[in-house]
Amino acid sequence: MNQIRNSFTSIEQVANQYLNQPREVSQKQDSAGVSFEDILKRQIGATDKTQELKFSKHATQRLDQRDIALSPDQSQRLEAGVQKASEKGITESLVIVDSLAFIVNVPNQTVVTAMDQTESMDNVFTNIDGAVII
Repeated sequence: MNQIRNSFTSIEQVANQYLNQPREVSQKQDSAGVSFEDILKRQIGATDKTQELKFSKHATQRLDQRDIALSPDQSQRLEAGVQKASEKGITESLVIVDSLAFIVNVPNQTVVTAMDQTESMDNVFTNIDGAVII
């Protein structure tokens, strides 16, 4: 049989030589010795923590028109409700805090509209995929 370069006589020998070797998993590191994965995790964590709940222009107008003022406790509970919706994978959520109802775009952390109990008499909410009652 004719020999192939590097003393291999068959494809199987080449495959065994090069494909069946255990590979070391290497992580690229910057000059400070920090891996890309660590930097990415740090950035994602920083983004998640700094992103706070926003109110759209429409929601702000509705709050003003309906004389709705959120107490610090209600604001905190609203943010907790949005966090719960996010953990469950909800993208458009109804969050009810006391007698107030908020439609929230969860990925953008934005309150889209707000109403009190008198405005939601029909109790019909559309374009949501989940609800959180706090």
